[in-house]
Amino acid sequence: VADCSYLPQYGHKQWQSYFGRTFDVYTKLWKFQQQHRQVLDSRYGLKRWQIGEVASKIGQLYYHYYLRTSETSYLNEAFSFYSAIRQRSYYFQVNKEDRPELVVKKLRYYARYIVVCLLLNKMDLVKVLVKELSEEIEDYTQRFNTEDQLEWNLVLQEVAAFVEADPVMVLNENNSVVVTSNRLQEGCVPPLEQGMVVGQLVLADALIIGNCNNQVKFSELTIDMFRMLQALEREPVNLATQTSKQGTLEPNEKPAKRENPHKYLLYKPTFSQLFTFLSASFKELPANSVLLVYLSATGVFPTGRSDYEGPYDFGGVLTNTNRDVVNGETVQKRNQAQKEMHCLHPGDLFPFTRKPLFVIVDSSNSTAYKNFTNLFGQPLVCLLSPTVYPKSVQDQSQRGSLFTLFLYCPLLAFFSVCGLNSVRRGLWERAQEFLQKVYRDIGQMITRSPTIDQAFLQFFGDEFLRLLLIRFVFCSAALRLHKLFRESRSFPESYPELPKQDTVESSLLQKHILELATMLDVQSLFWDDSLETY
Repeated sequence: VADCSYLPQYGHKQWQSYFGRTFDVYTKLWKFQQQHRQVLDSRYGLKRWQIGEVASKIGQLYYHYYLRTSETSYLNEAFSFYSAIRQRSYYFQVNKEDRPELVVKKLRYYARYIVVCLLLNKMDLVKVLVKELSEEIEDYTQRFNTEDQLEWNLVLQEVAAFVEADPVMVLNENNSVVVTSNRLQEGCVPPLEQGMVVGQLVLADALIIGNCNNQVKFSELTIDMFRMLQALEREPVNLATQTSKQGTLEPNEKPAKRENPHKYLLYKPTFSQLFTFLSASFKELPANSVLLVYLSATGVFPTGRSDYEGPYDFGGVLTNTNRDVVNGETVQKRNQAQKEMHCLHPGDLFPFTRKPLFVIVDSSNSTAYKNFTNLFGQPLVCLLSPTVYPKSVQDQSQRGSLFTLFLYCPLLAFFSVCGLNSVRRGLWERAQEFLQKVYRDIGQMITRSPTIDQAFLQFFGDEFLRLLLIRFVFCSAALRLHKLFRESRSFPESYPELPKQDTVESSLLQKHILELATMLDVQSLFWDDSLETY
């Protein structure tokens, strides 16, 4: 069976049939071993780890299918297979055999299981698995003199850093940590007002790109990518019932309605990879649909000023150099007139504005994307992060960007920027409830503003995009009032610009933010009189 993980991830039609066939083969194999276990054991010496290996492959298959479809039900299926392996101790005997390659299979299984648990926010289980994996690695490196010891220790460090990346802990009365989920939940998006005329567009595809140097990552997912991925998914229902029965969801049984936008996760892509995925996604975008491009990447700044400033003269964000490029290329002094070739410039996205495009740039040079031109009259919005943070906030950047944190969980970001690193569950829930009211008001500010650019309203009909726009406005307003954020470069911006008086500088919204700050007892960090701000 061809390993499905190597199939190209773009172009739905190219990989669909391979997955179908692979699922068929593995389903038959799984049923076969269940029916004939006795014979296989006695006559052919079937080992328990071999059954574990089949179950692990099926789990991995479901995980890859989730990555390609964004349907969380497949993530639950992967979880049910992985947890069965542990419950039934399929890999237990492996340590008794003198074969390092078998132990590596067990370690890989643990690493994959941890990724799936992270994505399902099963943090308590992650901690248990990390402890078990740590013991397994120690045992492995003591028994076999292997060269991959450092790599496995790095895996442990990465997952530990990932688990601790959230800047704020929500605590129960007994000081145990409450796991909060930040996927889209029923009733958490302000409904549209009656008679409200907004676009009928639907977010169909999202490219999530992570290319930040030194950001916490695990298994080709930076913490920013991980957060954005969850911000673009609905909370999976019936998690409890799914874990008991295995292999219930045939991948060809499509859910009746697509629950989540389809996502491509690109970790440190080269320019050509990025462009290939963009083109494939653009080509397959259904009618009345939106393509979202999320860029979390190191900024690339222009080398020289020219008389004419076009879409390639402001720099952009970094893409990866090909591994096989000789380093000499970067050493040579470039001619000032040349452009950085390993950079996604605003101009590179122009061809894709022929269809509705929603861009989020989290980078030290995000403002390069203010110099966008809407050439084709299609809805187009760019949300751009601050380019400079105050010193105290900057120190956190390795654990994820503050801007993305606001888009993922505004309350977490608000606590973080107020220097609070733990909060009681009761207060957290009260603040969340208060935020729902704030979101409703922000929604009305956007839809009732007489001067707002129509592009914002065209995207407002989609629940995911509506929530992102509302969180963006909340983030902008909160940072404007915060005493540490003094320069305009420390505020998010957008293309087209939002009417500030109606949104991010609205006196009603400022009043709400001060109320929230008072509730958390941090009002001294904010300007109280709006006149003081400027």
